Amino acid sequence: MAQFWWVIFPYAALAVCIVGTLYRFVYGQRGWGSKSSEILEKRWLRVGSLLFHWGILFVIGGHVMGLLVPLSVYEALGVSSEAYHLLADVAGGLAGLSATAGCLILLLRRIFNKRVRRNSTVSDFVALTLLFLVIALGTAQTVVYNNVVGPYEYRLTVGPWTRGLILLHPDPALMAGVPLALKIHVVLTFLLFAVSPFTRLVHVWSAPLRYPTRAPIQYRARWGRFVSDARFHPNVPDAPPSHHLGGEGGRIVGWDHRTGHDEAAVAKERLVQKVR
Repeated sequence: MAQFWWVIFPYAALAVCIVGTLYRFVYGQRGWGSKSSEILEKRWLRVGSLLFHWGILFVIGGHVMGLLVPLSVYEALGVSSEAYHLLADVAGGLAGLSATAGCLILLLRRIFNKRVRRNSTVSDFVALTLLFLVIALGTAQTVVYNNVVGPYEYRLTVGPWTRGLILLHPDPALMAGVPLALKIHVVLTFLLFAVSPFTRLVHVWSAPLRYPTRAPIQYRARWGRFVSDARFHPNVPDAPPSHHLGGEGGRIVGWDHRTGHDEAAVAKERLVQKVR
């Protein structure tokens, strides 16, 4: 059984993750992204997203330091085991609590906000639930287990096993004495990797490399944009005076001169009504 959980299953999950992500990138780029629901609800999204994303960045950094850097390197640098675990307790605990709280807020928002829930898919709930369980178990290991039972030196077990997995010769015997909560945390992490290509989590593999050279995006203000080389229509009902738009004798772009309506505002309202 150990051979399956600590050798076969991780490689199978990583294979599904890599192949599935490449397939979706090639054949499903229209659905590639986080599919923001900000237009449906902003308040809790802002709070949960900030807590989660800042927390997870530091959590990932802590995992790199703890799993990929051998214990001998810390000993050579003069970092004692007590100092390392104190840093992991304080910094890792705060980062884990932040990521856990943020993920929980995002999950509850998706469940209890009617508009967000109606525009969610099964994959959204699966991804968020798995993500919450993975982060919560890791945080519990750091905050609760290490302070109640005592610091667990995963750099002698999970660390070497992870590096062996990367180098294609994992030793499943290293995971035999690992605490149960940490084992479940590892298994759920690889399960999350396996389902990620079929969810909005694919956006983590995106980087804004083309952003600096992209074409500028044009935005419309509520009353449109002033254009100095056109004449302002004097009979538009309820339209703002031209001098409020930065000049005289101009025309409102985005304003329907036939009906006197702001086209952008009307289109937004129609979209909101459609998703309700």
